[in-house]
Amino acid sequence: MKIHEYQGKEILKKYGVAVPRGIPCFSVDEAVKAAETLGGPVWVVKAQIHAGGRGKGGGVKLARSVDEVRKLSGEILGMQLVTHQTGPEGQKVRRLLIEEGADIKKELYVGLVVDRVTQRVALMASSEGGMDIEEVAERTPELLHKVFIDPANGLTDAECDGIATRIGIPAGSLPQARTVLHGLYKAFWDTDASLAEINPLILTGDGKVVALDAKLNFDANALFRHPEIVELRDLDEEDPAEIEASKFDLAYIQLDGNIGCLVNGAGLAMATMDTIKLFGGEPANFLDVGGGATTEKVTEAFKIMLRNPNLKAILVNIFGGIMRCDVIAEGVIAASKAVGLKVPLVVRMKGTNEQQGKKMLAESGLPIIAADTMAEAAQKVVAAAAGK
Repeated sequence: MKIHEYQGKEILKKYGVAVPRGIPCFSVDEAVKAAETLGGPVWVVKAQIHAGGRGKGGGVKLARSVDEVRKLSGEILGMQLVTHQTGPEGQKVRRLLIEEGADIKKELYVGLVVDRVTQRVALMASSEGGMDIEEVAERTPELLHKVFIDPANGLTDAECDGIATRIGIPAGSLPQARTVLHGLYKAFWDTDASLAEINPLILTGDGKVVALDAKLNFDANALFRHPEIVELRDLDEEDPAEIEASKFDLAYIQLDGNIGCLVNGAGLAMATMDTIKLFGGEPANFLDVGGGATTEKVTEAFKIMLRNPNLKAILVNIFGGIMRCDVIAEGVIAASKAVGLKVPLVVRMKGTNEQQGKKMLAESGLPIIAADTMAEAAQKVVAAAAGK
């Protein structure tokens, strides 16, 4: 789950991280009032969407008068903001953050993620703030510094000072940098975040260390522990199909292809998509119905996939371990009839009650294309999607 910049800053502020004063707004009039409330000669008008690269896309502008705040807010609110993270369709701007200006001497980067290799939280930092960290890692990897934090000890003062020094924070500002890094780590840990990023973290002219941006993503599996974070969810920023899928406990992510995938188990779902691509097809979605799929869940899964106007065929790939093949077959038959399925359907199932499930499909009277192996299933669904 993602949240907006201004929401992330509110969380970081609770953990002692210095952030600029700012006010979220939903209209031009609110933006003007926010600028007047904040005071000062300079304000930053920031689009609030769940994507990075807003500045390059024209979603972050500097205003030197209240009239300019009004003008820029009117231009940014409602715009379809296109960044490298939104895709070519962009994302509509429905919220703004009006923030006081900052005296930027240097832009830095700090971020926290879970490193799967070391099974620890990794603190990453760079002197090249304000840029996409992926570009820094690719072009100048020597400028990206990492600390793998021992969960028993937490982030230590020595680790904070060491990485802060390496990214160019002067000795006089180290105590403030230490506070920011400790606060960022504590926020990451306490909220079950999957990503906590400040880009840029700035050093001001008078030596202050301030989070000029904030990006926090959270592990959806831990949200039951954080109702206060769930309240921050902005459904306008999420795919409607993914929202609908979450209501039925379906793990669904829309993709750009034309072959729908209904699979039980995340690993098998990834392998299924890879196999489709291997034989020249493009998956339209990731969809894991889980180990306890019911007829209702399968029916809803079909409905969600069929909302995609690009869909040309569907592949159902089931391994019947916990989930029995006959139960899935019953669900597939019921779902196909309920939605009036008009696209080709390829089904491959292996495991518990496999023969019974195959018999049910064969006797259903539905034009289901059967397959025994993943390769055969992928080849058949790619051909079906191409109208062959």
